[in-house]
Amino acid sequence: MRDIRDLSTAKEAALFASLPDDLAETLFQRATVCACRRGETLFVQGDVAKTVFVVLEGWVKLFRITPTGAEAVVGVFTRGRSFGEAAAFQGDAYPVTAEAVTDCRLLQVHSCILLNMMKERPELCLAMLSATFRHLHSLVAQLEQLKAHTGGQRVAEFLLELCTVDTGSCILTLPYDKTLIAGRLGMQPQSLSRSFNRLREIGVTIAQNQAAIADVELLRDYVLRDRSTPVCPQKRGPS
Repeated sequence: MRDIRDLSTAKEAALFASLPDDLAETLFQRATVCACRRGETLFVQGDVAKTVFVVLEGWVKLFRITPTGAEAVVGVFTRGRSFGEAAAFQGDAYPVTAEAVTDCRLLQVHSCILLNMMKERPELCLAMLSATFRHLHSLVAQLEQLKAHTGGQRVAEFLLELCTVDTGSCILTLPYDKTLIAGRLGMQPQSLSRSFNRLREIGVTIAQNQAAIADVELLRDYVLRDRSTPVCPQKRGPS
């Protein structure tokens, strides 16, 4: 069942964001909402793409299985994020597997509905292209993060994405287990633990699934710092 906030959440997604309000609402009304349990598979790599998804609540991970059998996390999506547009647009196979990381609610837009609406409203074609471009831009940003940032900086950037404030202190809940966080950031779990320990120097403490950040701006400065610059100690008040 749709919640009154679902349409607002859908409009945050790449697919809906560039649509006129009337077209977004029409597409929303023709979509369906489903609930998924933690660990449930939404689709498997190689399945024919028939649906575009928007996360309304919870977290979903996209991953590929490497030739060695390892799991390579491609992306982790939460409220207001969409995925599956490019494959559904082409009627191609999904290039990844999607799995619910937590209990979640998803808006499902079937590809046949999209294709029929494209004939009626060409604006939807532009929205699909825009969504595909945004996902490509996100993948390029991830690649840049892996190449240019240290492990500590990657973890810091991940924490900043979860922050609800721009300045001051913040306490946040890590949305999924640390093994998945490590995979999302292209790290081994041991490296993630070392990075968490390193961030203590700038006022970040991790206790089970909670992170306490003493100074959000200091953490942001750390992300932007050059690799060769030494870590500054945590800001202190006058003695």
